[in-house]
Amino acid sequence: MIRSILFTIFFFLGIIIISILFLPTFFFPQKIVLVGGKMMGHWAALCLKIFLSTKIIIKGKENIIKDKKFFIASSHQSMFETFFLQTIFNSPVFILKKELLKIPIFGWYLKKIGSISIDRNKTTKENLGFFEQISNLSKNSDRPLIIFPQGTRVLPDERPTFKKGAGRIYEELKISCQPIAINSGYIWPKKGLKRSNSNLIISILKPINEGLDQKAFLTKLENEIYSELNAIN
Repeated sequence: MIRSILFTIFFFLGIIIISILFLPTFFFPQKIVLVGGKMMGHWAALCLKIFLSTKIIIKGKENIIKDKKFFIASSHQSMFETFFLQTIFNSPVFILKKELLKIPIFGWYLKKIGSISIDRNKTTKENLGFFEQISNLSKNSDRPLIIFPQGTRVLPDERPTFKKGAGRIYEELKISCQPIAINSGYIWPKKGLKRSNSNLIISILKPINEGLDQKAFLTKLENEIYSELNAIN
């Protein structure tokens, strides 16, 4: 319990400090602010190592897509992946709940790095232009989009059906998808105490190339991520 509490205190303290230190960079180009995101990712890994004796294992680096546009679809069990995946990939663009942008300082940072917000279960002008927005982003930026097709953080043993929006994004962008399975919920759960002395595995799976229909893509993505989660749990 003590290790879990120390982890939580020092992790959030570090995130707050990094956010404050990077406030002046809001007046500089976006690429400078993005350095702060990578720092947060490395800080998350360092806190896991120091306070929880966590070993982070990255599998499948050879599967990382190079020299062409792609988007990332990752399982979502913890806050961990929202921070650490920025250290593996080229400052991915996150799709996130609009209420996160209202968090003081941190929300400002999310806006500055180009995160795309959406109102859940609401039809708004911004939501109606969502797919046009991500399409323009894909065409005009080398940063990959990252989505969490489960829709929210889930428990490690939960296997909810992937959201249909992931299939629509795949069809809209017409680019390859980089699937990722992460068992972070066992170490850093959505609620409750953190777990120490465990392996946190990030498994980068083989790409799913463009050309499938929405349903076939979504079925393939869900089967491959859940099969890998079952294997690494």
